[in-house]
Amino acid sequence: MLVDFNTLPDESKIWIYQSNRKFSDEEITEIEKALEEFVTNWAAHGTSLEASFQLKYNRFIILAVNQETQAATGCSIDASVQFIQSLEQKYTVDLLDKMNVTFKLGEHIAHKTLIDFKKMAKDKAVTENTIVFNNLINTLGEWHEYWEVPAIESWHSRFF
Repeated sequence: MLVDFNTLPDESKIWIYQSNRKFSDEEITEIEKALEEFVTNWAAHGTSLEASFQLKYNRFIILAVNQETQAATGCSIDASVQFIQSLEQKYTVDLLDKMNVTFKLGEHIAHKTLIDFKKMAKDKAVTENTIVFNNLINTLGEWHEYWEVPAIESWHSRFF
């Protein structure tokens, strides 16, 4: 059951998928339509999930489920991963590789491999104050507070 993202409680479970490239506006429109259809029909053991999504910066897909009304289960999580994989294939993008780092360089959103990010930190091309996207967070409340943070306040701090 698709609900307004902003009505979900802070304890809602989230999954963040970052694209290795920016989606075009046309792709975003298509992806929004596909997400609406998927989330509307998303269920766990035959019970609709109270869920929603956000697209941010034409690069991130955030799925959220209110676990208080019906928890996402193994099968429903598998269904979401299969859906994300279908987007990867359709748009020739990488959404599941957690070994990449996305961060802000001024107003630009940059995407680098972990190895390249470490090298940039060593070369001082990025600093502890560089805004990074911490995609390892688990709840909507954490997303509001800790998703876009200075590198020193996330798991990225180990590189400085």
